[in-house]
Parts: sequence; C-alpha cells; structure tokens
Amino acid sequence: MGTYKLVALDMDGTVLNETQEISETNQRWIRKAMDAGVIVCFSTGRGFRSALPYAEQLGLMDIPMITVNGGEIWRKPHVLHQRTLLDPGTIRRLHQLALKHPEVWYWAYSTNDVYNKEKWIEPADYYAAHHWLKFGYYTEDDAARNAILSEVSSWGTLEITNSSPWNLEMNPLGINKASALRELCALLGIDMSQTVAAGDSLNDIAAIREAGLGVAMGNAQDEVKAAADAITFTNEEHGVAELLRRYVLNDEGPL
Repeated sequence: MGTYKLVALDMDGTVLNETQEISETNQRWIRKAMDAGVIVCFSTGRGFRSALPYAEQLGLMDIPMITVNGGEIWRKPHVLHQRTLLDPGTIRRLHQLALKHPEVWYWAYSTNDVYNKEKWIEPADYYAAHHWLKFGYYTEDDAARNAILSEVSSWGTLEITNSSPWNLEMNPLGINKASALRELCALLGIDMSQTVAAGDSLNDIAAIREAGLGVAMGNAQDEVKAAADAITFTNEEHGVAELLRRYVLNDEGPL
C-alpha cells in the first residue's frame, strides 16, 4: 500500500455534488481505495443522522466517522467513541445573540435533534435539558455576520469556523476536524503523516494543515486553498476521485 492509510473527506462541497449526491465516479474511486486497504471516512459538519445514509450507500458500516466538526467521533456508525458538548449557558448566549439579528437564520445540534429559527426548544429557558453539540448562524448580510463574529470571538470560549462563506459554526474551543482526526489516528494506530484530509470550507482548515496531505477542493474558499498542500478538481468534477487516483492510489489511468 502507498503512503496514506486514512483519507478523511468532508461531505458538502467535497464528496457531495451540488445536488447532494455522491457521483458514480467518486463512489468507484472510494471503493477502489477501500479495496486497496485505505480507510476512507467522512469528516463532516453534519450531524450523525444526516451523514449516515451516505455511509450506508458507500458500505462504510465498519468505518469511523467524524461528525459535527469533530464534536462526535464514531468508531463506526452507531458506536460512539467520543463526544464533546457545548455548555447550555453558551447555547443560551448564542441564541440570545441570534435574536438581536432578526434577519439571521440560526440552528443548533443537540444529541437528539436539530433546532432552528422556526423550531426552537420549548420553553425557551430549557437549555439545560439538552446535550448540545454545535450552533450555527447563516446570513448573506456581511455586516450582520461580521458583527456576530466579532461578538462571539470576544468571548474566547469557542472554536469558530464555517461550512460556507455565508455561515458561522461554533464548537467548543479546541474541538475541530483536526482534533478528531488526531484522536482517530490514536484509536487506529495510524500516524497523522499517513492521513489525507480534504475539504472546501474553514471547518476543514485545521485538518488540512495537520494531515500528512491536506487537499483543497477546486471550489474551496481561498483561505482553504492557501492552507492546502494540493488543490484537486471541484466537487462537480469528481475532485475526490481525482485526489484518490492521483495522491493515494498513484494510479495513472483515467478517472
């Protein structure tokens, strides 16, 4: 086998195309890599439930998963290894900040459900009754988004990233896809130098920097491309298949 033993793939904007599907080309090359003994796993900002159908589709049912930006690490689907929660008081604070910006969409992941602007917890002071994983804001209003970013950054207690140029995502400080990848490597007896991390957004940067090979998608945000060792094709051009072909399997054949 080649240099790399584990490939951690972001989902949205990376292994998924714009219609939220894994192309036949990507599926084929993921299976080729798995057949060659490489562990190919999801490393996503999504919650477990929305990532699971794709793991099932690819037959990754004995493969680890990283969900909610590293807030959860799964030994394999349904078998939790580690979970890092956000303090309920922090969720309350983030929610109250959201309410000051009525044009902003917001959401939060608990271990049991996803809440958002249209469906929030009842009663509103019932924060402590839930186990929280992540909070997010979405707005195309740059001024509003920057105001929220400035406020939350000043608290100094959160890991702040994004999964698109128009959103902000909050996890506990120090919890990101890189911390999860390190933990996964320890679990599997793999060195970080033997890993590949690929993605398109700020929630991928930490892992892209720390992996043995960090790959930005062709559609990635500029900051992600600047942090990467290599840039592959876009998610619409089967960029994951190309990085597996070129960097992991060293296959000189066509896609």
